[in-house]
Amino acid sequence: MKISQITFTRFVAAMAIVVSHFNKELFLYKINYISDIFLRANVGVSYFFILSGFIMIVAYHKKAQINYLDYYRNRFARIYPLYVVGMLLLLVTKYADFSFHKVFLYLFGIQSWIPGNALVLNFPGWSISVEFLFYLIFPLLYNHFYSKRNKSIWIVAILIWVVTQVFSNLYVNSLMYKGPHTMSHEFSHYFPLWHINEFLVGNLAGLYFVKNFREKNYDVAITLIFTAILLSLIFIPLNFHNGLMAVLFIPLIYLISSNNGTLTKIFSLKPLEYLGEISYAVYIVHIPVLYILRWVLWENFQVYENNTIFWIYIPVLLIISGIFYQFIEKPFRDYLKKIKVR
Repeated sequence: MKISQITFTRFVAAMAIVVSHFNKELFLYKINYISDIFLRANVGVSYFFILSGFIMIVAYHKKAQINYLDYYRNRFARIYPLYVVGMLLLLVTKYADFSFHKVFLYLFGIQSWIPGNALVLNFPGWSISVEFLFYLIFPLLYNHFYSKRNKSIWIVAILIWVVTQVFSNLYVNSLMYKGPHTMSHEFSHYFPLWHINEFLVGNLAGLYFVKNFREKNYDVAITLIFTAILLSLIFIPLNFHNGLMAVLFIPLIYLISSNNGTLTKIFSLKPLEYLGEISYAVYIVHIPVLYILRWVLWENFQVYENNTIFWIYIPVLLIISGIFYQFIEKPFRDYLKKIKVR
């Protein structure tokens, strides 16, 4: 089952994160309400985690069992080559603070487990460190719970989601939390165990979807839910980073995946679908590309103004991401998937 229209939403989430990581002198941060959205746009990572859980079920739901080695090989082929490229690009920047310790943590994808080290090297890689955990446990969950229609996982998943939301919001308002750029922040926002809930509820949404799939025009409902997400980011002062937005993300994903209205026709256009395909490249290389571009513009053209840099940066990022997708991500993925695992 291929859901073309959901692919483009990955690009929307990725670009929201790209803007959220740009200099806060950007014009978007000077606009009331719009600035509030982008200041909290890191919630896009939560969308990735939930969508990842959803897509895993959609992709494998017809299998009686998942072969562990085949699954791990396919996941490795999908994300690891560009994950490494994101780190290597930093070598040509002045921000290349490499050490054996940091490279070891990054390459083995364990940086998010160690508060104070979660953002080493190419810092968006923290989320891939979390995804490694998801990929590690999914075959186990599928073979022993999902494929056997074991309902206990529903209770466990919902309980984990509730406990995580309560903890996350109490912690960031406690004396133990010291604010952004501290070990306490890395513990509360990047520690993998606080994100399992997102993958699990994404799995549950996927199970519900494949069992109850019915195409219908949901354009109005999708628009209303998306509006509710934006309004929540502006007006509700809660910590959405660790899965709380699932209450809106899950119906959004479900309805987009089931929709046959105008939005689906638009989202399924080949250029938009392609943007979704390169969204992983956009996400994983956007920081080193930004560093390199700033250095080139500053040193060679004396371009310092952030808004000018931004309008150059976005097309450059998309072009480079497309190149990486075509010549690194796809070829490596196809080659590694051909390797027989015994």
